[in-house]
Amino acid sequence: MLQSLELFAGAGGLALGTELAGFHAVAAVERDKWACETLKENRDRGHPLVKDLRVMSGDVRNLDYSSLPEGIDLVSGGPPCQPFSIGGKHRAHRDERDMFSAFADVVSKVRPRAFLIENVKGLTRSTFSNYLQYIELRMSMPDIAMRIDETWVDHLRRLEKEATSIGDKGLRYNVVRELFNAADFGAPQKRERVFIVGFREDQDAHFAFPDPTHSFDALLRDQWVTGDYWERHSVAKKSRPAQPARMKSRIERVRGLNDNFSLPWRTVRDALYGLPEPRRDGKNTSGVLDHKLQPGARVYKGHTGSPIDLPAKALKAGDHGVPGGENMLVRPDGSVRYFTVRESARLQTFPDGYVFHGAWSETMRQLGNAVPVVLAQAVASEVAQHLLSAQAKEIAQRAVH
Repeated sequence: MLQSLELFAGAGGLALGTELAGFHAVAAVERDKWACETLKENRDRGHPLVKDLRVMSGDVRNLDYSSLPEGIDLVSGGPPCQPFSIGGKHRAHRDERDMFSAFADVVSKVRPRAFLIENVKGLTRSTFSNYLQYIELRMSMPDIAMRIDETWVDHLRRLEKEATSIGDKGLRYNVVRELFNAADFGAPQKRERVFIVGFREDQDAHFAFPDPTHSFDALLRDQWVTGDYWERHSVAKKSRPAQPARMKSRIERVRGLNDNFSLPWRTVRDALYGLPEPRRDGKNTSGVLDHKLQPGARVYKGHTGSPIDLPAKALKAGDHGVPGGENMLVRPDGSVRYFTVRESARLQTFPDGYVFHGAWSETMRQLGNAVPVVLAQAVASEVAQHLLSAQAKEIAQRAVH
């Protein structure tokens, strides 16, 4: 069995994805109290994906390595993304929440066969191009830590010299990076995340990121060419919205193509299928976990919610999301309401049996910071496949010799 260590685990989106991909987490490290309670509650409830999970509450910089087993195959995690997110202050390395160096230090100590980092799209902005280069070099040479009073720029220059030098370079990883839209992998949400993957140099793993499985063109075909989407949801013709005029030429192009399509993007309507409408009085009598209406949703400039027949906008966390009104459902008649926690969990592709600990604003913060489970699974599955392939090659070579 492939073993993994999860850092900055949050509510568990990446951990669930790696588990579904074939890894078994020996531990999940998270310092946020409420996120830890979410992980522990699901473990104690016996959720099959986390029922044996060891939750380590605390800062990854204080991790007790002696308590971890040897032979960890993967270290994965999403270092806090606030320094790079649109809603953050854009301070990058000057932000105390920048934990990429802490992640590299863990990799240096644990020496896994591979690592997987996910983060927000903002990390790839041109403003941070030099720092992104630094992160990738830092992760490729995790043993070369920053010295006391050394700036990240000085550290980058030292890493560049090490990368181009000859001789024994110590622990090294081959690092690749890719930006993905979660909607392209079956999440009912347009959420872009960057993944950085590294394989230890002694691993014969010719890695390639996964190809998308879903597309907007296929959704357009499903809605406006075949009409299967509306039939599937029992939406009568008189109740269907008008074909968007701005999509006319694209729909005509899709109409002329053959049937060799990817799967259609999943929409908010797809995600909410089978869930009862939450009660206006805020009571949850449906028996569905975490499905309670939060009042007060309203539309204003820059916060307009997610139309029901498209993938949702990216869920947001904190004061730029929940009170700001962006995490809302927009009905066909234009009226809005907040997504319930369960609906938001579906948008992030968490299983229905997975619960979230804390008040509504707190659980929405956890969900807004999470990576969609299906996207994590898609990337982690490729990592697992290449690790197993490299392992098989190594066993075969030993057998020959």
